Amino acid sequence: MSLLNVVEFGLKVGHLLLMLCYWIVSVISMNWFINSGIMDSKTGLLSNSGKMWLRCWEKISGNSCKIQHHYFQYFGSKRVPKEWWRKLLITWVFGWTIVSMWILWYMSSQATEKRKESLASMCDERARMLQDQFNVSMNHIQAMSIMISIFHHGKNPSAIDQRTFAMYTERTAFERPLTSGVAYAVRVLHSEREQFEKQQGWTIKRMDTLQQNPVHEDDYAPEALEPSPIQEEYAPVIFAQDTISHVVSLDMLSGEEDRENVLSARASGKGVLTAPFRLLKTNRLGVILTFAVYKRDLPSNATPNERIQATDGYLGGVFDIESLVEKLLQQLASKQTILVNVYDTTNHPISMYGSNVSDDGLQHVSALNFGDPFRKHEMRCRFKQKPPWPWLAITTSIGILVIALLVGYIFHATVNRIAKVEDDCQKMTELKKQAEAADVAKSQFLATVSHEIRTPMNGVLGMLDMLMDTDLDVTQQDYVRTAQDSGKALVSLINEVLDQAKIESGRLELEAVQFDLRAILDDVLSLFSGKTPGKGVELAVYISDRVPEMLIGDAGRFRQIITNLMGNSIKFTEKGHIFVTVHLVEEVIGSIEVETESSSKSTLSGFPVADRKRSWEGFRTFSQEGSTFTLSSPSSDLINLIVSVEDTGVGIPIEAQSRVFTPFMQVGPSISRTHGGTGIGLSISKCLVGLMKGEIGFVSIPKIGSTFTFTAVFTNGSSHPNEYKSVPINNQSKSTSSEFQGMTALVVDPRPVRAKVSRYHIQRLGIRVEVVPDLNQGFANISSGNTAFNMVLVEQEVWDRESVKKSDSRMPPKLFLLANPIGSSRISDATPSSYTPPVIMKPLRASMLSASLQRAMGVGNKGNHRNGELPGFSLRNLLLGRKILIVDDNLVNLRVAAGALKKYGADVVCADSGKKAILLLKPPHHFDACFMDIQMPEIDGFEATKRIRDMERNFNNLIQHGEVSVEAPQNISNWHVPILAMTADVIQATHEQSLKCGMDGYVSKPFEAQQLYREVSLFFQSASNGNI
Repeated sequence: MSLLNVVEFGLKVGHLLLMLCYWIVSVISMNWFINSGIMDSKTGLLSNSGKMWLRCWEKISGNSCKIQHHYFQYFGSKRVPKEWWRKLLITWVFGWTIVSMWILWYMSSQATEKRKESLASMCDERARMLQDQFNVSMNHIQAMSIMISIFHHGKNPSAIDQRTFAMYTERTAFERPLTSGVAYAVRVLHSEREQFEKQQGWTIKRMDTLQQNPVHEDDYAPEALEPSPIQEEYAPVIFAQDTISHVVSLDMLSGEEDRENVLSARASGKGVLTAPFRLLKTNRLGVILTFAVYKRDLPSNATPNERIQATDGYLGGVFDIESLVEKLLQQLASKQTILVNVYDTTNHPISMYGSNVSDDGLQHVSALNFGDPFRKHEMRCRFKQKPPWPWLAITTSIGILVIALLVGYIFHATVNRIAKVEDDCQKMTELKKQAEAADVAKSQFLATVSHEIRTPMNGVLGMLDMLMDTDLDVTQQDYVRTAQDSGKALVSLINEVLDQAKIESGRLELEAVQFDLRAILDDVLSLFSGKTPGKGVELAVYISDRVPEMLIGDAGRFRQIITNLMGNSIKFTEKGHIFVTVHLVEEVIGSIEVETESSSKSTLSGFPVADRKRSWEGFRTFSQEGSTFTLSSPSSDLINLIVSVEDTGVGIPIEAQSRVFTPFMQVGPSISRTHGGTGIGLSISKCLVGLMKGEIGFVSIPKIGSTFTFTAVFTNGSSHPNEYKSVPINNQSKSTSSEFQGMTALVVDPRPVRAKVSRYHIQRLGIRVEVVPDLNQGFANISSGNTAFNMVLVEQEVWDRESVKKSDSRMPPKLFLLANPIGSSRISDATPSSYTPPVIMKPLRASMLSASLQRAMGVGNKGNHRNGELPGFSLRNLLLGRKILIVDDNLVNLRVAAGALKKYGADVVCADSGKKAILLLKPPHHFDACFMDIQMPEIDGFEATKRIRDMERNFNNLIQHGEVSVEAPQNISNWHVPILAMTADVIQATHEQSLKCGMDGYVSKPFEAQQLYREVSLFFQSASNGNI
């Protein structure tokens, strides 16, 4: 194997370690990113800081992918031979096995050393305490020898007797903690023995026979002892502590151990210890410490012979080693941890205390110094139990070995898969390209399908609209209307399918425009008002006064949600009402109106309804956690609306309610046959509500009705009046409201909800409104004269002509009836020709109500505008006399577009290609605007627009440099002809691309009056200022 392959393998392993570390860091950081609240749990959207972190994360991930790509580019194409990897793996395992064994040995040895140190510390402590207390006892015994020399031998008669000595030694026993007794033996010569025995009254007894034949404590009798044999001198005990009073009269020189001890003590002048022996009477192991008592005139440097001659007696202290050491160990808390042995090692080791039974071979020896230079003592300590298993060392070494084996396994599995990962990476790159290409192809397919289907439909609907302007009989008009409805239904279906496709691909985006919410709902009512006359279903809209007049958001998508919900209600409601309400969320939270089945009197039509409150029970906005973010405040520009669509239809079966928002799913198989539809309207609405940062829910009771409620967040349009593009809509009520300012109206309606709706629409015209529940009270208010009413609006169900006739003595205000279309026909049939009040048809809308009042009261404009034309700034006023260029490669579309614009008075010029459009719009020209198709052969609408803008830019530069003069009739210093994209493609990307290439607006095929007016009014209003 070459060195290059080894280096290459090292680089692979290093890269693997780097990627492993990167993966661990990425997992930890992403978990932190998700759990620390960067994700906004209240709205489901990222906060600003969260977006910044996400962008940083994407950069780091991108750089990592680049590094990995370069790595595989240089090193990924080669393979490390398997035999080298096996050798390295074996070396890895063997090496870490050795390391783990060394760790086990090292940690075990460290534990043993700590155990030795602990044993040495405890043993030295015990030896030191035993030695210190022994020295204290020895010093006290030496002091007593001096005291006896002074008070016994120095005084005549003696100041000490047995009773005094026993009392003193008993009271001072605490100063000798290790002694079990103290005795004094006087020196008696043989010549003095007889006189001494007479003086003491007892015979000197011998000790050696007692030592050879020890007796039990209970059998001990001093009178039975033999007299001491004849010798040169004696050392009988005359004074003894009570604990050892049995030694009185015993000759210390007659015992072997005591004799050596006494002779050595008087010759050396120091304390001398005996070897361990069995004590008299107790038969326990002990030692005796002996001090010689000298005459007071003995010099300090006396020779041994002088000391022997000056000796008066011998003071001995008895030490019961076993009991004394046991008492010492009891003073220590850890006395049970170790075993203590005390030895006399002067000649050979003699055990003085302890047992050699131990399971532990570890031992520590501490030296003892009891003050006798001729004897040596030591303390040996051992632990009682065997040392425990070094579990920490065992688990640590095994854990390290397991980790090393796991890492080796990971490396082994990873290296074996490097080749596969490289291949998979290449395949993934190819699949990514294919997926991106498929996504582009899908978008192009949607655009193409939309264009190819809507283009012929544009021709069909346009020709039908032109056909309606011709002279047709009733049957022919019915056929044409049916064809128009079918074509519009097909276009609506296409739009829904395209919306669903955009939702699935994540390409659905919202725009931000300024719009009037009340006018939007008026338009929706106008759309559905013609679909309910035969059913007798009442439509109504109520918007709270706290909702701002202008909002900023996507008006088209909001209208789409309302249209979907109301369309479903229209399908499934045969009687009763459909009621749309709009409030601020904080209004609903502050005062929730509970409407249940039993509260039918408080509903719009008197039919019971589902409890509206249950439709928003699961909203986060109403929970304690979610309310803090979504509620609007006076200082905030965000407006959080809650919209409810309530109906009294058939309701939704319980088993089908879980799949209401599932795409292409309907309540039952018979629904699509009975009512039609694709089952994707509610799914699209839910997605749109989510994009508006809202939530949607519903409550439905079979055979009672359903209520759908959703929230949506908009921006207050009053705070940004000129920053956003506005949506022009029918605002006739604003232009006519000044004509009704100061007027007062009386509404007669027994239903509070319906009266509230009537009050809302009448007050929009600037009219003050009072409400009474019946006619009698109404006429009583009129007759009182407290308020001058300009008009009286009576609900059809309370209309009573006799009451009007009886009160006809005074001229009543102008009288109107508020009636549904089906109720209006009943009034007409039942009313004689003598008197019929004017009827205002429901649903109430500001424009319709204003026009009805104008006609009846003779104020303002009395003209009756056709449906589809807008008063004031109508399409005819905007387009009359305008010269407009239409560019489309389809001759049918050219005819349709030209006919639609000519109907409004425009001067239309047609071109069938982008080349002709470029030639016709080369400055200077006389066109006021251009409608240009996008998809055309050779030069499409985008390219043609770019070239036209380039020509205008160059021409404007020439004007600025004075190379071209501004001449009449145009007298234009800045050329910019408005160009509207005219296509059947409704993809958002197409709209964005049209604006990017320089187009001013977007009109989808087929033309609709509202959309055409909305787009045309923007730049034709500016045209009046001379900027076209």
